[in-house]
Amino acid sequence: MMKNIITFSAGLIFGLGLIISGMTNPAKVIGFLDLAGDWDPSLAFVMLGAIAVAFFAFRKAESKGTTIFDETIHLPAKTHITKELIIGSMLFGVGWALAGFCPGPAIVALGAGYQQALIFVIAMLAGMVAHEYLYKK
Repeated sequence: MMKNIITFSAGLIFGLGLIISGMTNPAKVIGFLDLAGDWDPSLAFVMLGAIAVAFFAFRKAESKGTTIFDETIHLPAKTHITKELIIGSMLFGVGWALAGFCPGPAIVALGAGYQQALIFVIAMLAGMVAHEYLYKK
């Protein structure tokens, strides 16, 4: 029971952080990504804060090897850059720039009732299904 409460609380804090920071607002995200236009650098501070937190959290996770619930952590073992990684990164970036959403904020925006997030989430799920179909072992 306590695990569910902690997990729910962490997700709630993350979702609220995305809403407060503006990451669920496509216009704000597109403004951040539009370097040639009316650039809004404010999301850079959000990203820098997230990188700082993630850096220390991942170092702790790597050294400990388990979660706070003593479950094994499965981190990616691949460290090399592949053609698939580059193509996937480009698709992610193009989708983010066009729609103003990335997966986490899109799900939060959908839960908050943003209609345009529904189209993005459906397209994201379709992409996940296509990936499973194309890369099934």
